[in-house]
Amino acid sequence: PLEYHLYTATLPPRMTTDATRHHIQGYFMSDATRDMLLRRAQLSRAAPPPGTAGNLPEEVTGYHSLVPLESLGPERRRTFAQYHGSLYRAVKTADGLSYALRRIEGYRLTHEAAFTALEPWTRIHHPNIVSIREGFTTRAFNDESLVLVYDHHADSQTLFERFMRLSLAGQGHAHTHGHGRTRRGHSQSLQLDQFMPEATLWSIIVQVSLAIRHAHDRGLAIRVVDVNKVIVNGKNRVRIGTCGALDMLAYGTPQNVQLLQDEDLIHLARLIVQLASNNISAMNILQKAVETVNRIYSPDVHKAIAFLLQPLTRLNGKTINAFLDSISTHVHDELEGAYDYADSLESDLGSELENGRLVRLLCKFGFINERPEFDYDPRWSDTGERYTVKLFRDYVFHQQDERGRPVVNLAHVVTCLNKLDAGSDERILLVGREEQNCLVVTYKEVKACIESAFGSVLHAAIFATVLMSFIVISPVLASAIIRPLPARSHNPHHNYVGNLDLHISIRHKRHSLLVQLPSSRSFQFVQSRHVTTSPSMTLIPREKPLQICKNSRNVPLRITTLDIVCACPF
Repeated sequence: PLEYHLYTATLPPRMTTDATRHHIQGYFMSDATRDMLLRRAQLSRAAPPPGTAGNLPEEVTGYHSLVPLESLGPERRRTFAQYHGSLYRAVKTADGLSYALRRIEGYRLTHEAAFTALEPWTRIHHPNIVSIREGFTTRAFNDESLVLVYDHHADSQTLFERFMRLSLAGQGHAHTHGHGRTRRGHSQSLQLDQFMPEATLWSIIVQVSLAIRHAHDRGLAIRVVDVNKVIVNGKNRVRIGTCGALDMLAYGTPQNVQLLQDEDLIHLARLIVQLASNNISAMNILQKAVETVNRIYSPDVHKAIAFLLQPLTRLNGKTINAFLDSISTHVHDELEGAYDYADSLESDLGSELENGRLVRLLCKFGFINERPEFDYDPRWSDTGERYTVKLFRDYVFHQQDERGRPVVNLAHVVTCLNKLDAGSDERILLVGREEQNCLVVTYKEVKACIESAFGSVLHAAIFATVLMSFIVISPVLASAIIRPLPARSHNPHHNYVGNLDLHISIRHKRHSLLVQLPSSRSFQFVQSRHVTTSPSMTLIPREKPLQICKNSRNVPLRITTLDIVCACPF
């Protein structure tokens, strides 16, 4: 649109305060989002802990740079039936992206057809399920191992690590006083702090339930609903990992999908009880754990557990869809929270869009300010028309306070650049460094001066390139007229690195031929019969060489004018 530069704040009014409207951070991504993304980027390329890299293979079937994501010590529990499991982060050689490799040790493949059990899972794409990419066997670990490749979600923890490990570590000694006796009032307040907020618990329940529903609707069973298999990152973003692993391990064994799906519901109930009671062994003392849940949480949590633990019959309609219907109020709450978070992320994205626009303005300043060839140009002298650009640069970046100290005010810089880009009619006072020259101008007038100065620089750059690029072979070529494109130069489809996008118009006395060459990497540098190009210019597409002819007899046209229109990213 024509008003592409007239951006406004994208944060919804209900989410804004006076601080967010007027504070400089309103122009940039929020600190919480920036920290989260930087932490993920750092962890996705973090080096392995000291002493572990030497014990890992350098390459595993197209994956390299392995880093363990779980403890490799002997205290590991058996995670897949009778098999040990370990998890690694690795980089795929083909695309350079990070993936999670789930290794199942000591697995001996008896049937190649066992990999067909993974095919339905490779077609599963759900926001609460970690997608599986492929599976293979390998001897890279000096044994028979099965490796399943999943998407890697950096900065993730299991539910046990996030919510239960730290609290369980302090249960044995944090609440005792004297010789093992406990002070009731102090103990009760500390015990309440052990349990997660109910809103967080319902968020986990809803997200895991949606993942189960997605799998059940496609005739699959999750089979790994466990606090050590469900991961969480970001703002309580929950995903079920290692899906499909047990299906492959149990290949060849008859499986009743309906019973497996009912087990998913029972495992979901176990997950809720463990998280709500903050006890990994809660199912062994179910009655006591349920009493704890009733004391801490609302009756809705108890109803959800009771629904999931009831026996499966033909009459009770125990399905994941029925369960979601029974907790629909909490599903709606989760949906509203997701919409709010999406609004905040879109606001952060809009702020970064503003920053990209201001960078283009700063690049223009860098191109035109203090150029040596302009030292003797009268237009840049104290009485020249472009002297305003120098004064405006000082007004934005070189201000001083009453004591002569530099003023470093980022809000002032951003505000001035925004008004400049919009061409505001607001008047400002520009004062020369010697404090003898004063100019009262508008942002619109300053913008016109900058565009004129940058146009001169761009015109000189294009003209020099054209003079070195074109060698006229045919004497019928009369002239070459160079002119830059205006606002269309912001087309995102142009290629601005290394090449110039040309629209060549060839006119004849009786005929007119227009050849438009949009930016494309499929073009190559070729030589026609009339024009020779150098590697610095892109003229003729490979698929359709330029034909300058009048008719089928290949009679050359008499060219009178060659217009070269160069697009510019500014």
